[in-house]
Amino acid sequence: MSKVTDLFDVTWEEMRDKMKTWREENYRNSEQILEVGEELLSEHSSKLGDDIWIIHEQVMIAALDCGRDDLVMSSLQELRRQFPGSHRVKKLTGLRFEAMERYDDALQIYDRILQEDPTNTAARKRKIAIRKAQGRNAEAIRELNEYLEQFVGDQEAWHELAELYINELDYAKAAFCLEELILTNPHNHFYYQQFAEVKYTQGGLENLELSRKYFSQALKLNNQSMRALFGLYISSIHIASNPKASAKIKKDNVKYATWAANQIKRAYQISVPQQGHICQCCFLAGPPCSPHDSRAFLLSLAAA
Repeated sequence: MSKVTDLFDVTWEEMRDKMKTWREENYRNSEQILEVGEELLSEHSSKLGDDIWIIHEQVMIAALDCGRDDLVMSSLQELRRQFPGSHRVKKLTGLRFEAMERYDDALQIYDRILQEDPTNTAARKRKIAIRKAQGRNAEAIRELNEYLEQFVGDQEAWHELAELYINELDYAKAAFCLEELILTNPHNHFYYQQFAEVKYTQGGLENLELSRKYFSQALKLNNQSMRALFGLYISSIHIASNPKASAKIKKDNVKYATWAANQIKRAYQISVPQQGHICQCCFLAGPPCSPHDSRAFLLSLAAA
């Protein structure tokens, strides 16, 4: 097998730095991590210093993804020798059992970790992940709620709880979780968009109007979100056709739906080579427009 250093003319320092970048940016490109990490560990381990241990951990997790139990065990054994009794290494052992679907063995490891350190969030999250993998969503929801009583600021846990509630069709509780996320991170367009989708799914005129407002806010935060644009279109269409809506509300929402439909149509035209100006505020191909036109319209939608 050809070496990475020979194929791409890179030094071991560049390979080490690439592994660090992948770790820091949470890349899950497991095959590439294995290819680079395995060569670093086999050919340049003496040069890595203390970085060798974090690379062993990185390689082991990638090997779990790729079904390379030989690499899993070699890295795990090295980490056990260097850090006997480490909770972090024990968690990696639990991950290996999870990959083998030996869930009871993994749970025993996580329970022992929590007996020694009740504040260990990683072990608690892995237990919840096992409940989810086993299809025991009710238990996962209960344990996640207990977890959030102690770690209320964990955004990842709130989002996971929202997803579990959505899977259980409990949209009211899912919406509550997403509201918590919006409060803690009001500039994340994805949370507004997902909240809008939940309210749209719940149905009813009031929820549809709220859905349209949150799709508009998501677009204001990220005007390239086609999902939010489609959401704005379908929520406006359904409000306009709702028999409980007043004539003014129907008229306004026909206008919103028309605007959204035009944006969608023009956005897809960008895939065809066009001559002329490309509007940066709403990614339209066409004649120049005021840079504030789209933003002003979205502001009016969010406030409507």
